Amino acid sequence: MNFNQVTIKDIARELGISPSTVSRALKDHPDISPETKKAVNALAEKLNYQPNIVALNLRQRKTNTIGIIIPEIVHFFFSTVISGIEDIAYQAGYNVIITQSNESYQREVTDMKALFNSRVDGMLLSISRETTNFEHIESIINKGMPIVFYDRAYNNPMCSKVVVDDYSGAKEAVLHLVEQGCRKIAHLIASPNLIISAERLRGYQDALKESNIELRPEWTAHCKAGTFEEGKRVTLELLSMHNRPDAIFATNDPLAMGSVMAIKDRGLRIPKDIAIVGFSNWFFGELLEPSLTTVDQPGFEMGQEAARILLKHIEMKEKDLEPEHEMKILKTKLVIRNSSLRKR
Repeated sequence: MNFNQVTIKDIARELGISPSTVSRALKDHPDISPETKKAVNALAEKLNYQPNIVALNLRQRKTNTIGIIIPEIVHFFFSTVISGIEDIAYQAGYNVIITQSNESYQREVTDMKALFNSRVDGMLLSISRETTNFEHIESIINKGMPIVFYDRAYNNPMCSKVVVDDYSGAKEAVLHLVEQGCRKIAHLIASPNLIISAERLRGYQDALKESNIELRPEWTAHCKAGTFEEGKRVTLELLSMHNRPDAIFATNDPLAMGSVMAIKDRGLRIPKDIAIVGFSNWFFGELLEPSLTTVDQPGFEMGQEAARILLKHIEMKEKDLEPEHEMKILKTKLVIRNSSLRKR
């Protein structure tokens, strides 16, 4: 007998009793005699019997598993979100399945189907940069699957969301550059279809308006992929302008890091010639020379809040109750470092 795959039927066969008797004995059912319970438990321990948790959960119509769809695991911010989710999920006795869309709409569709077919109890989702069609999400919501969005969402009033105040974070960053004496501030925007990008752009624009600084369309550069390489390429284009910017506010830290490399390649000084501010507070930003000023997002707290809300929705579903949809907005914090400090 293969002891690693012992079943109730194996124990029943050895003892010459029915599988149902073994099952009730293991559950300490009062109809089973103490002698039978003792014999069953002794043999189960000897054979290292482990109950089939998957089968048990399927019978209970619950797997105690939640699924996470993340755009990029390599992104430092999203890795902190995962840590926050796991912190709450494991405390509540839930397992976690993590999938990565890799910023692909098609991968996102495939991941959602795979998680649904794995019978997860709920999903936490941050949509990809490519996602503009939400039918795959609506379809799974309509099948009764609890879904909570974190960081990146779309305008669905029937879903709970946990986001940061992207508008205020961006506005504070640009006003800081103004306070440092910058007047020609460019903005690198990634994935304009995402709400977070639109909110950061709005914060940038309103900060300039409040400071009576002209908003120049050519200084808003679109970086669809939002990568380091794209940040460097677009910044080189900005630097080639006759009237080049004296500051750059990037919608994420990889773009800002690309800007740093481009400015250094041109032999310009940061922040004296051009000041830079990023967004997300990647760990690597602190190690740059000069260190990168950025907007910190509370990723761990975001993960915790999203997981708490999802588990609450799962509990409501078990009771056949309609959950109250929540919109949780977390505050950002401007982390000022050397890349923007013209006034010391």
